[in-house]
Amino acid sequence: MISSFLKWVSGIGEAFLGIPLYGGLFVFSLGWTPLIAMLVLHIVTLIFSSKENTRYYGSILGIVTSLLAWIPILGMFLHIISGFLLIWDAYKSSKKKALV
Repeated sequence: MISSFLKWVSGIGEAFLGIPLYGGLFVFSLGWTPLIAMLVLHIVTLIFSSKENTRYYGSILGIVTSLLAWIPILGMFLHIISGFLLIWDAYKSSKKKALV
């Protein structure tokens, strides 16, 4: 499933951006373009998840995260939570796919 792959990619990206200091420096040094890229990735993931009838709560939280992540401490926590949810959902989707 494409949505499962996209969840892995976006989850790992969110987890990276949630690393204290490094994630913030990465976003800041590139002029917040990683937040825009993640927003687009979350929207694409949401579309594929919706079409494949899989969970999409992680993508919605990712969209909210991309919009609010410019707030320093809040952004870090949102990135960590979004990354965890997306990776967990991708894992469960991959596991379910393996059983079928």
